[in-house]
Amino acid sequence: MSSKQRTLKSPVHLKGVGLHTGAPVNLSILPAPENHGYKFQRMDLPEQPIIKADPDLVVSTQRGTTLEQNGARVYTTEHVLAAIYGCKVDNALVQIDGPEIPIMDGSAWPFVQAIEAVGYEEQEAERQYLTLTENLTYENEEKGVEMLAVPTAGGEFRLTVMVDYNSPILGTQHAHMYQLNHFVEEISRCRTFVFLRELELLAKNGLIKGGSLDNAIVMVDQPYTEEQIKDILKLLGKEDLEVKIEGIGVLNTVKLQYENEPARHKLLDIVGDLALVGRFIRGHILAARPGHFGNTEFAKILKGLIKQQQNAAPTFDLYKKPLYDINDITRMLPHRYPFLLIDKIMEMDETSVIGVKNVTMNEPFFQGHFPGNPVMPGVLQVEAMAQVGGIFALSQVKDPENYSTYFMKIDGVKFKQKVLPGDTIVFRLSLESPIRRGLVNMKGIAYVNGKEVCEAIMLAQVVRDRVPAETPVN
Repeated sequence: MSSKQRTLKSPVHLKGVGLHTGAPVNLSILPAPENHGYKFQRMDLPEQPIIKADPDLVVSTQRGTTLEQNGARVYTTEHVLAAIYGCKVDNALVQIDGPEIPIMDGSAWPFVQAIEAVGYEEQEAERQYLTLTENLTYENEEKGVEMLAVPTAGGEFRLTVMVDYNSPILGTQHAHMYQLNHFVEEISRCRTFVFLRELELLAKNGLIKGGSLDNAIVMVDQPYTEEQIKDILKLLGKEDLEVKIEGIGVLNTVKLQYENEPARHKLLDIVGDLALVGRFIRGHILAARPGHFGNTEFAKILKGLIKQQQNAAPTFDLYKKPLYDINDITRMLPHRYPFLLIDKIMEMDETSVIGVKNVTMNEPFFQGHFPGNPVMPGVLQVEAMAQVGGIFALSQVKDPENYSTYFMKIDGVKFKQKVLPGDTIVFRLSLESPIRRGLVNMKGIAYVNGKEVCEAIMLAQVVRDRVPAETPVN
């Protein structure tokens, strides 16, 4: 089942302070073009540098996820990314005039509210997914983190979280999200939390300068005297605040929205950190004792899987009937012997096509390339690849026999190994951008026996250059 990418209908604007820096910041989430993904822009710095949301750009996970690129950093990215991803927005630019995303109320809800208030704009490009086809694992014994990703039968994105803090308050908690559609109502409102015993250390380390009892749940898991409470509040610059401690539990200034709100917030953080992968996930992620470090390390594993899948050779049933056989191909392409270089088209969808070329010693080019050492010329491999792309492009018009495709540009050509008589080349081409004004931009990879032999990025133009034959008059 395919779906289109989408972005915001119009920009949204919010104000707040950074949790750790305490700096006031204005934040805007702007619509972005197709295949843009998620990016941040530091409007307060010279040249207003862009920082891509990418797990390889994570430079710190201390009490939040920090990204750095082009000499600029953005701190505490996880809540706004969770909101954008949870609202199923594919493309967005987040502009800030300070170093840190505002903490707001400690959840993703203020960002979700703002996004939903302006609504969504559907785009032409197809949404790109990471579909899990096998189990993936990650473990960090030092931090006690275990993560597992498994395929889901229905292709939905599920999350299951277990947190265990060996605390009389939390004990062991679980949280679940059975599909991404549940994020807004069941997860996005869940706030960050901290133990009262951690506040002193955080304050002494120069963190949580923007923290308050309005943007975090404070858990009390041991007895405190009034004097100890006053000292902690003084460190936080909240000495005038009246706080009432009634034993072990949640500080009296706030009530939990859910009994397992801390575990749900951990799930929210995972959504935000996995948004760095850059694709919507079809699979079930199970996480035990997660944190930003483990989340972002697992995101790197998932990003690596995307690259693997992109470079993997297509698989199909060699005995099934092709989508287009050689007769169909000759009706669509103007090429003829000795320059018709593809034999069949096996599969095609809205953004990609798979074609096959059977290489035999009878190919005329082997007479001169090379006598006694037959090797298929690389330029003809690219031409065969382009003909597969031509079938894709011409399948979009009603009368393909009256059109031709012409090269405009070829980039990134690489040859990995020789193609010899007896080889079967499988070509897979995917759109780099939607077809506009007859311009077709595709990336192609050629495989022999599952190994990549050639790749290229090709730009061609579809041109109507033949006039339909007139219907004879009786």
